[in-house]
Amino acid sequence: MLVVLMCKHEFDVRYQKVEDKLYIAQLYLPLVDLILDEMPVFYNLSPLEKREVLICIMQIIRNLDDASHIKIWQQSVARTRLFFKLLEECSLLFEHKKGIDSLLTGTSQSPDGNTGVSPRYSEILSPSIHGYLAEASRQENRPQGTPENGYIWQRLSPQLGSPSQPYSLREALAQAHSSRGGISGRALRESLHPVLRQKLEIWEENLSAAVSLQVLEITEKFSKAAADHNIATDYVKLDCITAIFMGLLSKSQPLSFWKAFILVFNSLFNYHGATLMVRENDRFLKQVAFHLLRLAVFRNDSIRKRAVVGLQILVRNSFYHFQSTARLRVMLTITLSELMSDVQVSQMRSDGLLEESGEARRLRRSLKELAVEDISHELLKSCGLAEDSLDAVPEGFHENQWKWLEVHDLSRTLLCALDAGVEHALLGPMMSVDKYAAAESFHSLAWAYSHVPDLHIMWLLHLCDAHQEMQSWAEAAQCAVAVAGVIMQALVVRKDVWVREHLEALRKICPMASDAIIVETSAAEVEGYGASKLTVDSAVKYLQLANKLFAQAELFHFCAGILELIIPVYKSRYAYGLLAKCHTSLTGIYGSILEQESSPIPFIDASYYRVGFYGEIFGKLNKKEYVYREARDVRLGDIMEKLSHIYELRLDKSQTLHVIPDSRQVNPDELQSGVCYLQITSVDPVMEDEDLDSRKERIASHLSARRRSHVLERFLFDTPFTKNGKTQGGLEDQWKRRTVLQTKGSFPALVNRLVVLRSDSREFSPIENAIGMIETRTAALRNELEEPRNSEGDQLPHLQSLQRILQGSVAVQVNSGVLGVCTAFLSGEPATRLRSQELQQLIAALLEFMAVCKRALRVHSRLIGEEDQDFHSQLVNGFQSLTAELSHYIPAILSEL
Repeated sequence: MLVVLMCKHEFDVRYQKVEDKLYIAQLYLPLVDLILDEMPVFYNLSPLEKREVLICIMQIIRNLDDASHIKIWQQSVARTRLFFKLLEECSLLFEHKKGIDSLLTGTSQSPDGNTGVSPRYSEILSPSIHGYLAEASRQENRPQGTPENGYIWQRLSPQLGSPSQPYSLREALAQAHSSRGGISGRALRESLHPVLRQKLEIWEENLSAAVSLQVLEITEKFSKAAADHNIATDYVKLDCITAIFMGLLSKSQPLSFWKAFILVFNSLFNYHGATLMVRENDRFLKQVAFHLLRLAVFRNDSIRKRAVVGLQILVRNSFYHFQSTARLRVMLTITLSELMSDVQVSQMRSDGLLEESGEARRLRRSLKELAVEDISHELLKSCGLAEDSLDAVPEGFHENQWKWLEVHDLSRTLLCALDAGVEHALLGPMMSVDKYAAAESFHSLAWAYSHVPDLHIMWLLHLCDAHQEMQSWAEAAQCAVAVAGVIMQALVVRKDVWVREHLEALRKICPMASDAIIVETSAAEVEGYGASKLTVDSAVKYLQLANKLFAQAELFHFCAGILELIIPVYKSRYAYGLLAKCHTSLTGIYGSILEQESSPIPFIDASYYRVGFYGEIFGKLNKKEYVYREARDVRLGDIMEKLSHIYELRLDKSQTLHVIPDSRQVNPDELQSGVCYLQITSVDPVMEDEDLDSRKERIASHLSARRRSHVLERFLFDTPFTKNGKTQGGLEDQWKRRTVLQTKGSFPALVNRLVVLRSDSREFSPIENAIGMIETRTAALRNELEEPRNSEGDQLPHLQSLQRILQGSVAVQVNSGVLGVCTAFLSGEPATRLRSQELQQLIAALLEFMAVCKRALRVHSRLIGEEDQDFHSQLVNGFQSLTAELSHYIPAILSEL
C-alpha cells in the first residue's frame, strides 16, 4: 500500500510543486528513521521486499531539502553510516548487469542468456508496483502537470504502445503477471513482443541509472555538508563517501551516470582532497585508479575522455598533497598490472597471427592524452569542468603546483608497462621457441614495474626461471643478484645490516642492478605492495641462489663477492656455524680460481657473437645489431643453425632467410627486398685497459686470464679486405678493419643478448698488419716468460706452454710468416713504397722478435731434462736457420744476436 500511495502522490497533479513534494516527503521521513532503527530486520528481508522498502526511501530522500538531509546526518556517526549502508544496498539491488559490457566491446549478451546476467527488475518487483503501473498505463495521455524531469519515475514510465502491440510495456507486464501466476521470469520475458522486450531492457537500465544518479546526488550533498563540518561522520577517513564511490565505480553504469560522476568526483576532491589522499584511504584510491583505467579502455569516447580527466584530477591532488607523483605512480602502476590481467590486449588476425587489440590501443591513447597539454582545456570543457580546473589553486595553498613535466614522466611510465604487457602477449606460441625474445619480454616487464618492488621481483624471478630452463646459469645468477639488490636497497634505507658500501659491491657484480634499486621504496607501500615484505632472510635466500648459479657457470670470482655480502648478516646474528661454512666455501672458491689461472689451457667462460638483423619480418630488430652471449662450447655454426630455425618459423612461403657468411659492412638499402638477412660474426670481449688502436693481434690466453675480473661491454672483430674488393690477398695487399662494438649494458647480464649502441671502425694498412703480426708473436713469448705460475711467486714459465709457443716461433716449418713478411716488404718493388718510419718499425719488430726467441731458448734449456734435449736441439737449429734467412734482408741482425 505504501508503494502505491507514493506512486499516486508522485503523479497527482495537485502535488507537483516543490514545496508540496517537500511537505509529503517530510511526512514520510519518520519511515527512514524507523528503518535505520531496525536495520537487522531490514537485512533479514528478501530481495523483493528490500526493493520495495528502498524504492520508498529513495522517493522520500529525493524530495527532501538540504536542511532535512543534514538533520538525518547530524544524529550520530553510527547512524550516518547506517544511512549510507542503505544507499549501498540501493546500488547493489538495483544494479543492471549485462553479460558483456557493451560500452567496452560494442556488444551485449542476449537477455535469454544465463551467464553473468543479474535478475530482472521487471521479474522481481512486487505485484503492487505492477498493479499500479498497469492502471497508470491505461491513461491515454500523461496527467497534466506531471513533472517532465522526475529523477526516477520519469525514467520508469515510457509510453510504449504501438500499432502491432495493443499494450504499453507497463500494461503488458502487469497483465502477464496477473494472468500467468507462477510463470518463470524468463518465460514471461519471452512472451513479450520483441519490441517490448527491447524496451523492457531499456526500462530496467534506466531504473538502475536513476538509482545510481540519486545516490550520487545525495553523496555530493553529503560531501558539501562534511566540508562545512555540519554533520556527524568520520572526518579522518570519510568512509561513508569512499564506500559509496567504490560501490558505484565497481558496477556497470550508463553514459548519463559517468557524465554526472566526473563533476561530483572533481567536487569531492576539491572539498576533501587532503583527507582522501592519506595512506588510510589507499584502498579507496587504488579502487578509484583501477576503475578510471578500466574506463579508459571503453569504446565510448565520451566515457574514455572522462576517465582521462579523472586521472588528471588524481594527479592534481597528488601534486598538492603528495608534493610529487611518485606515490600515485606506484598506485597507478599496480592497478594497471591488475587491469592487464582482465583486459584482452591481443587478438588473432585473419592470417592466424596475433596483433594488438582495440582495448590496448584505446588504453594507450588515453594514457598519452593524460599528458597532452594542448588538449587538456578541451577535455575539461567537454566534461563540463572549468578550463582552469587543473591550474586552480586549492584553498590553503598559495601557488599552482601542477607540473606537466612530471605528468609526462608518469604517462611514459604507464605506457612502458602497457607496451611490455602487450609485447609479452604478442609473443604467444613463440615463447617456447624464441627463448631470447621470451627472456627480453620478462626483462621488459621487470623494468616496467621497477618502482614497485613486489612486481619487479616477480618478473625478475620469472626471468630467472626462464634462464635456468635454457641453462644460462650466469644470466640466471644475475637475476637473483638483482632481486637481492632490490631487497638490500630497502634494508639499507631502514639501516638494517647492510650499508651503501655493500650495495656498491653488489653493483660491481651486477651493474644492471643499479637501475633496479628503488630510491623511494616507501612510496610503494600500497595495500600489500612494498618494502615491508622485504626482509634480510629473503635477501640472503637470493644471494645464496646467485652463489649456486655462478658456481654452475664457473664464475667463481663472482661467488666470492656474493659470500662477502652474506657474511655481515651471519656476523650480526652471531651465527658462528654459518660463518664457518661461508669461510669454508670461500676457501674452495679461491682454490677454484687458482686452478683456472694455473691451467695451461686458457679458461673461457662464454662465446660471444655479433648478430645483425636486416628485413621487415624482424620487426623492431630490423637494422639493429646485438651481441649474444652463448655457452663456451657453442660454435659459429651452432648459433647460425639455432637462429635460422627460430626466424624461419616466422616466414611465410613468399619470404626467404639468408645468412651473410662474412663480417663485411652491410648497407641495408642494397639488400634484396623480400629477403631477410642475418649476419653472424664471432667477436672477442675488450678489456678496460686494452689499446684498441694497437696493430697487434690479440692474445687469447692473456685476455682470458683477465676476463674473469671484469664485466664486459665492449667487443671487437677484425675483418680482412683488400682495396681491389677481394677478401684475401698477398701480405702486401692485405688490409684489416677492426670494428669495436659498445653494448647497452655489460655481460654477464640479465638477458642473453644486448643491443649494440655504437660501432666504431679503424683500418690497418698491410705494413701495419705485418708489424702487428710480428709484435703479437713477440708479446706472446714475452708474456710466457714473465707471467708468474704459482702462489709462491715462482717466475719460471710453464714448460709445456713455453715449448708450444717456441715451436710456433722458430721451427723451420712454421716460420714462413716471418720470412713472408720480409719477402713482401723488404725486397723488390714493395720495399720502395715503404716510408722510412714504417721500414724502421718493421726492422725493429723483427729484431725484437728474434731477441726474445733467443732469450726463450736459454730459459728452455734450463727447464728441460734429458728426454727433451733432442727437441731443444731442433728449436736451436730452427732459430739459427731463421736468423740466416733474415740476414739476407737485415744484415745487422747477425751483429744484434
